[in-house]
Amino acid sequence: MKVLVLGGYGLIGTAITRKLLRVGHAVTGLGRSARKGRMAAPAADWIEADLSRLLTTDDWRALLSGFDAVINASGALQDGLRDRVAAVQSQSIQALIGACEQAGVRTFVQISAPGAGPEADTAFFRTKGEADRALKASGLRWVIFRPGLVLSPHAYGGTALLRQLAAFPLVQPLVLAGSRIQTVHVNDVAQAVSLALEQDLTAIDADLVEPEAHRLEDLVARVRLWLGFRPARAVLKLPVWAGRTLSLFADIGGWLGWRSPLQSTALKVLQSDVRGDPTVWEAASGQGLRGLDASLQDLHSTLQERIYARAMLVFPVLLLTLSLFWVLSGVIGLVRSETALAVLDGALPAPLAGAAVIGGGLADCAIGAALLFRPFTRLACAAAIGLSAAYLAGATLFVPDLWLDPLGPMVKVLPAMALALVTAALTEER
Repeated sequence: MKVLVLGGYGLIGTAITRKLLRVGHAVTGLGRSARKGRMAAPAADWIEADLSRLLTTDDWRALLSGFDAVINASGALQDGLRDRVAAVQSQSIQALIGACEQAGVRTFVQISAPGAGPEADTAFFRTKGEADRALKASGLRWVIFRPGLVLSPHAYGGTALLRQLAAFPLVQPLVLAGSRIQTVHVNDVAQAVSLALEQDLTAIDADLVEPEAHRLEDLVARVRLWLGFRPARAVLKLPVWAGRTLSLFADIGGWLGWRSPLQSTALKVLQSDVRGDPTVWEAASGQGLRGLDASLQDLHSTLQERIYARAMLVFPVLLLTLSLFWVLSGVIGLVRSETALAVLDGALPAPLAGAAVIGGGLADCAIGAALLFRPFTRLACAAAIGLSAAYLAGATLFVPDLWLDPLGPMVKVLPAMALALVTAALTEER
């Protein structure tokens, strides 16, 4: 069968793409980056396209030639610099459904979410629900799967958040510790999609969740043990307003290009629990889904997992510290430009010294601001390292006495360069 997988290199999409390839289907993935798709599944073909720009049946028609089935594993948690939830999850998918009917595509499998519906109180659930409703009203053979909290060897979204929370040393801070959550292994989702195609299933709307629900507190404790961290000595149960404050900063980060699992939509999802009914899929397939213990047993925890969890926990601190360092350095240099000029007195001609002080201060501020803007973070890190090297070289040539200053202003530039290097190395997405 020739299958098109939307979001083919995403958390769920990668597992689906690899599974369908293993059982012999001809798979084409669609995503914003064909390069990332080839890294995730080199045996698949790839189409580079942005769903938010495919909003009419005409936009889709040319992409659907020859396909027997479409799997929609795409999605966006909430609006941000790089995400338009309504366009990606509703408008584009409804246009795709119409284009599939016109192009003769027979089967459509939709990855939705438990609780999604046109009347839901979040854009994420509402837009998923709108696409679900359109699919059910179509003439296609359809299946809708609603996975719970997906556990995967790839860390993204909820599965990344669990790792980060579990990496807290000594104590375990939690908001909504009593929220009830049912998990699902990502390979079980991929197996369900494969089974739906192989058995030509249709008109099934099923939650993909384990039988048992876990409190968030217990779930994170199990993940701590799985990662190899010591159990928390105490659980610090934070009020909901503390979570809302964090999510406010995460939402702002979304408009700077950062896709944080702490955004307000995630908090609302937790407040409503992440639960579903496993019996529909069990009845349709004759198969149950593995529980939390079996899922964690199948996911091998290694040193790399622990390093990732700790690194992602401290990454926001690294980024904000580096940004603050550069902004304050620039502001102080501009506000106290006369003092800075006195340091350069006699080393450079006055006009050149003035240009160096003002230009350097403005460059420092620009680097500090650019670090927070996700599309420019790596470039800003490179600029920080380069400008630091220029400062060190300039000081060595023109004011070498600064190297012997008892407060070590030159020496302290070196760890700032190292921090920029680490930040650049950690600024990586799936």
